Amino acid sequence: MLKTILIIILLLFIWSFLIEPNLLIVKHYKVEALSGIKVVFVSDFHISKFQKGRLKRIVKLINKQNPDLILSGGDFIKGHDGKNTLPIEEQAEILKNLKAPFITVLGNHDGWFDKTRVTNVLKDSGFTVLSNSNTRFNEIYICGLDDIQTGKPDIEKALENTDGKRILITHSPDVYYDVKDSVDLILAGHTHGGQVSFPPFGAPIVPSEFGSKFANRIIKETQNTMIITKGIGTSILPVRFCSVPEIVVIN
Repeated sequence: MLKTILIIILLLFIWSFLIEPNLLIVKHYKVEALSGIKVVFVSDFHISKFQKGRLKRIVKLINKQNPDLILSGGDFIKGHDGKNTLPIEEQAEILKNLKAPFITVLGNHDGWFDKTRVTNVLKDSGFTVLSNSNTRFNEIYICGLDDIQTGKPDIEKALENTDGKRILITHSPDVYYDVKDSVDLILAGHTHGGQVSFPPFGAPIVPSEFGSKFANRIIKETQNTMIITKGIGTSILPVRFCSVPEIVVIN
């Protein structure tokens, strides 16, 4: 009996630390208001200095979806101080292989590391970085918020002078109930699906003031719909269980 338990523990360890964190699935959603455009949403890369190949595979999988637009919830940096991350300069060189416009906000790890450096590198690489600001893609306004932990999100400013279809990108989903304006879609990351989840009970630890409710799902409790992705990487511990990394396709 003890031997069986030890084998199960070993297998769970191998799965949670070595297999699941390195998986990547594609999750599809339909948003009627955005019909006619295919959007890929990614978040929480957390690319370590040993994961250059993984980032290349991520780019390849995104391109395989043939998106019209790629949106990002940020957190390119692994850890707080950048010691374990693939330099943002190297990440940007790989991300240049994306075959559609790339628009992103920054996450809390980007802010803790060096918000200015991450922003400048991404902008110099031809990408759009939003912080309480917006840009237009075809007939859609893409609005992006500053991170709630390392900055000051200003929803009114992010939506300023937008009068058509609007997608609001926020790293953390916790601003959801603060969005008083009607937008076509809110996209968020940050919570990683809790990283560790125990169906049917859910994730015991979720970095949100709303707990497991904002682990990952579609939220529609106000006039606005929000999609929360499980993201790609890991934070604190390199572990995932029943929270498989994903990219989101909206069409």
